[in-house]
Amino acid sequence: MDALVIGRNGQVAMALAEQAQHHKHIRLTTIGRPEHDLEIPDTVMAGIFAVRPDVVVNAAAYTAVDKAESEPMRAFAVNRDGAAAAARAAAQLGVPFIHLSTDYVYSGQKQTPYVETDVTEPLCVYGLSKLAGEQAVMAAHPSPIILRTSWVFSPFGNNFLKTMLKIGAQRDVVRVVDDQQGNPTSAHAIADAILLLVPRLSVSPRTGGVYHFCGTGSTSWYGFARTIFSESAALGGPSPRVEPITTAEYPTPAHRPANSRLETSAFAERFGFAPPAWTETLPNTIKRALAGGRAVA
Repeated sequence: MDALVIGRNGQVAMALAEQAQHHKHIRLTTIGRPEHDLEIPDTVMAGIFAVRPDVVVNAAAYTAVDKAESEPMRAFAVNRDGAAAAARAAAQLGVPFIHLSTDYVYSGQKQTPYVETDVTEPLCVYGLSKLAGEQAVMAAHPSPIILRTSWVFSPFGNNFLKTMLKIGAQRDVVRVVDDQQGNPTSAHAIADAILLLVPRLSVSPRTGGVYHFCGTGSTSWYGFARTIFSESAALGGPSPRVEPITTAEYPTPAHRPANSRLETSAFAERFGFAPPAWTETLPNTIKRALAGGRAVA
């Protein structure tokens, strides 16, 4: 069967391209900028209609959280309008649509992990644009699957893990926020979950809903950084001292939730696939990141 992925150069799209090689029954096509740009919805719709896939996966988004505060129109154009156009094209073809969303749709005021039915209350433009995207996708497609994930890391693109390794190679001390909690998530784990869904959706195309999918286990950005450098040191990579700071000590344009931990049991119960612990997926990712993204033995 044919799966089309929007977001050719994104973390999850690149992980999907790798993991799809282990699924011989799935033919994966990726499209992305500059030819197919969610900011210009007609270009993405044209790409979907040209391929006429069996499943469409939207793995693209405007993800510059702080920059979105000064570029709200761009954030909404991509995360709401572009996503809706892609969902509409899938609906017109009568095929399933999988859409990636974020933990930043929540306020972070809850003390326990969020479940899918909890009230959404984003604190920043990025979160608002992603929530608007969810709503627009649900209005444009009869039964989309929306996967909310968090703190995505991979050997590709820009992410916290790669930023830490870069900064750690330049400094003896790294100061990282310790009062924001979440679930680091491997892009490859997300890709595996999506590739599990693809054949099931071909059999049951009306299987829709909002689900959380993220790495098992939670930590703070500080805890995440300490684990990154511990693994890095074992591989001969950067190993600076990591010091905890508060959010107030590191102000940013965008407000972030203090608690964005996600409960994933609904996805596991529905599809029989539990996400792996983020600590299990981290070592190989660091090894690859230190090797410039290349696959390593």
